[in-house]
Amino acid sequence: MVKYLLSTVGLKTNVTAGRETPILLAAKNGIKEMVMQILDVFPTAILDKDSANKNIVHLAVENRRTQLYYGLVRKKHFYESAFPFAALQMQWEDTWYKYVKASVPRDFFLNRNDQNKTPKEVFKESHEELVKQAGKWLADTSNSCSVVATLVTTVAFATTATVPGGMKGDSAIPNLDSHPGFKVFTISSLVALSCSITSVVAFLSILTSRYDQKDFRRDLPKKLLEALTTLFMSLAAMMLCFCAGHFFLVMNEWKHTAYPVIYAIACLPVAYFTITQFPFYYDLMIQSFKRVAFK
Repeated sequence: MVKYLLSTVGLKTNVTAGRETPILLAAKNGIKEMVMQILDVFPTAILDKDSANKNIVHLAVENRRTQLYYGLVRKKHFYESAFPFAALQMQWEDTWYKYVKASVPRDFFLNRNDQNKTPKEVFKESHEELVKQAGKWLADTSNSCSVVATLVTTVAFATTATVPGGMKGDSAIPNLDSHPGFKVFTISSLVALSCSITSVVAFLSILTSRYDQKDFRRDLPKKLLEALTTLFMSLAAMMLCFCAGHFFLVMNEWKHTAYPVIYAIACLPVAYFTITQFPFYYDLMIQSFKRVAFK
């Protein structure tokens, strides 16, 4: 019934501020069905705000409208632009721009507004501040992570030049060449070195980027994803290399049952770092492959 009235009578869809629109009144009174029907017919009504600059989400929380708030959460109307990092926000904005541009006739983007500006010029000007924030965030993140990657590279390089157990006399054959742990040590040290160097190079490429708007759609997020992936791989390989090398020192003194506990404790710092960074890594990975869903 509500949808029929809305489609028949019509509703202004421009962004309003300073007055209460039907969707704001419905949200304040907790009329969930009306809010959802208005959003289905006029999705831009999500942008309406009252005189206190509050939207329907603020009103639902302020007036304890739990059913309405839960419905908005499930509908995810207000999540699409609520990215915690400026770089991901800029990536999504550019994705939307490309999606709209591809879904309308080409000559639409040649038209100019009342200020004699094309859609491309308007988009570029309206996102200048977001580009600056995204560039600064990417530079700070790359600086911090490149320090960690450089430390891993230093340790991995020193490890590759070390042979546990020494050599057999004057030959070039290691004493522990036939031991499985030695093979784990050599392979993991090589993986740690190569991945850490790759991570450093990837972070440096981000730092030397121009931070242009078009770079935030694919280029910069892809480089950051590759840099973080190789950094996590180098950390895991470095800890595996450490455990394999340390195993030769204690294999004749401790029981085998103590090894898992000891090495699990030794890996806690790296595991903690990975766990704390994983939510951002997951968001970055999802956002890098996300497409605008046609509804």
